[in-house]
Amino acid sequence: MSWKYLLVVLYISFRAASAAGPAASTQGDSYVLGPNDRVTLRCLNAEEFPTSPIRIDGDGQVTLPFVGRVTLAGLTVAEAEKDVTARLAKYIRNPEVALNVVESHSQPVSVLGAVNNPGVYQLEGEKTLSELLSMAGGLRRDAGQSLRITRRDAWGPLPLPSATKDATGAFTVANIYLDDFVRGNSPAVNVIIKPDDVISVPPAEIAYVVGEVRKPGGFTMTGRDGLSVLQALSMAEGLDRTAAPKKARIIRRTSGGGHQDIPVNLETMLAGKSEDMFLHADDVLFVPNNKAKSAGARTLDAVIQAATGVVIYGRY
Repeated sequence: MSWKYLLVVLYISFRAASAAGPAASTQGDSYVLGPNDRVTLRCLNAEEFPTSPIRIDGDGQVTLPFVGRVTLAGLTVAEAEKDVTARLAKYIRNPEVALNVVESHSQPVSVLGAVNNPGVYQLEGEKTLSELLSMAGGLRRDAGQSLRITRRDAWGPLPLPSATKDATGAFTVANIYLDDFVRGNSPAVNVIIKPDDVISVPPAEIAYVVGEVRKPGGFTMTGRDGLSVLQALSMAEGLDRTAAPKKARIIRRTSGGGHQDIPVNLETMLAGKSEDMFLHADDVLFVPNNKAKSAGARTLDAVIQAATGVVIYGRY
């Protein structure tokens, strides 16, 4: 058996031993190392190398036998092995280096908002948006119409048509419609997530249905197009027998702090003789009683407060 063949056999055994056991790495050669990652670094024919894991410090460096301080942060596992091997070649004949990631602490991703388990997650290998949302327990039922991804410029721009720079120029921001994403209508939006990405899922906006309906209250606007009058009326389980559908109206907040009163004829809308209308966030669809000649300020305020728990627009 030649010495070259023996060296190959020893190296294969060495690599297998490095990957075995409870400290085995779950990262591939393309994993990018960073501060606070814990790694094992072993070199064939160099007993001076520690057998226990070492931590990459805040400067992204480790201290190794023979070569001293070496920067590993920013390198992939494969690049780090190549770099350390080249450095050791000055001191050791034919060095063979094996690096394994024991614990990943350098690639946080924040998942915030209407998910079941919001928090900070560490990337372990390459992960897509759907995989990160799954790690966060999936979307809550009250998730809004879209989610937002914010990415540092250091990781390149987000590969999405909606991506724009933020005011500082240091981040790229993109919005993704959840309906398209969940239904799989746009596979390209399932992007690869990068370290320090922030995934924000705002809760759905709400429209209110109050007055002579079977189930008054606030209803989430989860669809891409929002919530229509007839959809909201259906969620409120329809009209009471005492309702005056011809006299319904939408109370809408204006930018100046006031409100707009929009007449709605629910009778013709339910009969298909007039078009459905889409509600805006915080709209109040009010269905009066057919026995009342009008709804005064105190009456409407009381109805809204009873249904929503707050006086939304103040005195009417």
